[in-house]
Amino acid sequence: MASGRSDAPKLPKAIKLLVAGGFGVGKTTMVGAVSEIRPLRTEETLTDRSVGVDDLSGVEAKNTTTVAMDFGRITIGDEFMLYLFGTPGQERFWFVWDELARGALGAVVLADTRRLADCFPSVDYFERRGTPFVVAVNCFDGSPQYDLDEVKLALNLGPEVPVLLCDARRRESGKEVLIALIKHAYGRRPAAVKETSAT
Repeated sequence: MASGRSDAPKLPKAIKLLVAGGFGVGKTTMVGAVSEIRPLRTEETLTDRSVGVDDLSGVEAKNTTTVAMDFGRITIGDEFMLYLFGTPGQERFWFVWDELARGALGAVVLADTRRLADCFPSVDYFERRGTPFVVAVNCFDGSPQYDLDEVKLALNLGPEVPVLLCDARRRESGKEVLIALIKHAYGRRPAAVKETSAT
């Protein structure tokens, strides 16, 4: 008797992606915009205890913060399921990054040109781990506009790292960033792995 039925439904392949970046850069917004389900959020209200700890310059209107992760999901046809994990931005919550990054295909590093240095820790983290990543410059209203090559130079990125513009509030913009990430991550995989996954 055959062990499997040919007409049995195929389970979707799970792909884990991270959305990282500095405090207040739009990670929660992006995950919520692209997710097909109501996103899981671990946000807490900022209190007086964060004064002197969290730098609110440039994001003074922000009154909540992610303390563990954001989680969303996107189904692509019958084959693939994307699981999105937004990382916490503040340094005191970075201890959860290793768990979130385990098994991830790649990461989006969101950047804000008003606070560009805030994404350096994310860039450094993924470079050290060898995790493929793209940098997506979130186009905030009123933020300075720079040429993408200038952003790449300022972040000291290698020529292979894609840098693109996005609006984290817009579903289609977020999806374009995720597609660019998957293409970039897949392009960096060894040829033997590509051949195996194609069979």
